[in-house]
Amino acid sequence: MNWKPNHFVVAGLAMASAPIIAQAKIYLSIEQAQKLIFPNKPFTKNPILITADLQDKMRSASSIRHPFQGDRVWKGSDGSWLIVDEVVGKHEMITYAVGLTPAGSVQSIEILEYIESYGYEVAEAHWRQQFIGKTASDPVKLNQDIQNIGGATLSCKHITDGVKRVLAFYDQALKKPQSK
Repeated sequence: MNWKPNHFVVAGLAMASAPIIAQAKIYLSIEQAQKLIFPNKPFTKNPILITADLQDKMRSASSIRHPFQGDRVWKGSDGSWLIVDEVVGKHEMITYAVGLTPAGSVQSIEILEYIESYGYEVAEAHWRQQFIGKTASDPVKLNQDIQNIGGATLSCKHITDGVKRVLAFYDQALKKPQSK
């Protein structure tokens, strides 16, 4: 008796043993996010040196431990800011952009890249709109002034903390001192 392999079984076994890899979802480039948040406004790159003291202040304000990169900061001709940051979702990094008005309130946030298998709902406009108008003096805390999304709790928490960190960055490094 000759045994002949069933090609469907062999293909199924090969697929079952292959690793499942989450594909990165790139929503926007930095340039596209800038044009969405601030249509028709010119921006220039404005890198900021992040000192250990500034990093500590941002960590205490937000609880984000991943270092902030000061080379992803752009200043608008009217004094507005575009800041690109990233936080860990559950396992992978989430890259997002925060547009700030010249007074330091959130104009908008945009998700640039999301790799996680779950929690992608944070990219939906109705959830991101909760941040509009927030400043460094607002709590910007999940389940306090920012609502959670069931099944996306870690992504919601980390993006919320990340936006708080960006607001603390504005408050500590970008805000012009009040004249007396």
